[in-house]
Amino acid sequence: MIIIKPATENDIDRILEIEHDSFTPPWTHGQLLEEIYREDSFFIVAVDDSGIVGYAILGTSIDEGQLLSIAVISTARRGGIADLLMYTLHGRAKELGISSIFLEVRKSNAPAQKLYKKHGYTFVRYRENYYTDPSEDAVVMQYQLL
Repeated sequence: MIIIKPATENDIDRILEIEHDSFTPPWTHGQLLEEIYREDSFFIVAVDDSGIVGYAILGTSIDEGQLLSIAVISTARRGGIADLLMYTLHGRAKELGISSIFLEVRKSNAPAQKLYKKHGYTFVRYRENYYTDPSEDAVVMQYQLL
């Protein structure tokens, strides 16, 4: 059984493991810690019997959201954890009166784009050379809540 709960400072080491398993370049300890304590950030983790297996971060500003990061440890992918995280983020966004959520994803990251499309995100535009290590364009996507 998967439980979704708010992230805490004690979760950062495990979140960093997932970061390093999922992204280049990964977020730092300091960046993650900052998001935990930001009032305009909604930071959650997915926990199973083995511990934290995924997380997601939604930044908010007035009536708009930004999906800052979402990841599931590679050994637990394709098990519905990312879906649970997305449903939870969308629910929180509705509670906050967010009208739309934006995100950037690597152009080559087809699995993530498939997840986002499944949850109602649509293509907005490309951002050239948005990512580094390696350099790559980003696909900007948007989800309309209202």
